[in-house]
Amino acid sequence: MTNFKTSVNNTDHFEISNENIQNLDVVPTKANTFHILKNNQSFNAEIIEKDFNNKTYAVKVNNTVYNVAIADYLDQLIKDMGFEVGASKHVNDIKAPMPGLILDISVSQGQEVKENDTLLILEAMKMENVLTSPRDGVIKTISVAKGDAVDKNQLLIEFE
Repeated sequence: MTNFKTSVNNTDHFEISNENIQNLDVVPTKANTFHILKNNQSFNAEIIEKDFNNKTYAVKVNNTVYNVAIADYLDQLIKDMGFEVGASKHVNDIKAPMPGLILDISVSQGQEVKENDTLLILEAMKMENVLTSPRDGVIKTISVAKGDAVDKNQLLIEFE
């Protein structure tokens, strides 16, 4: 049996099993909108925001918005081991994950970037690999140029 730990508005915490989920009387009414019957009470629910990476959702139930975070077994195990996803990231440089050719550089020195912004495109084994920013930050240095051949673990970009 799989259990999910949920947090609602960071104050109420619940454990939900697959059995609890299977016993819900839920009918989709349109995209991201549902009608729910629970203990002979009727609820209208709408998912108004979703962040699949962080497993967080904003759900409007009968015109009240709730922020819901869901953790499955693997998320709980990772947290218990001290390797939480989303823990502060202290990545200060980007190195080539494999040998290849720099096809494009999307940033410049001194530019402010957000997490997941495209930094550069590395061609390796006839495939284009988009390297994205691991965190918000400012580009300190760019050690390569478009058209450069790079080796595995070669420094590409440094953050301030």
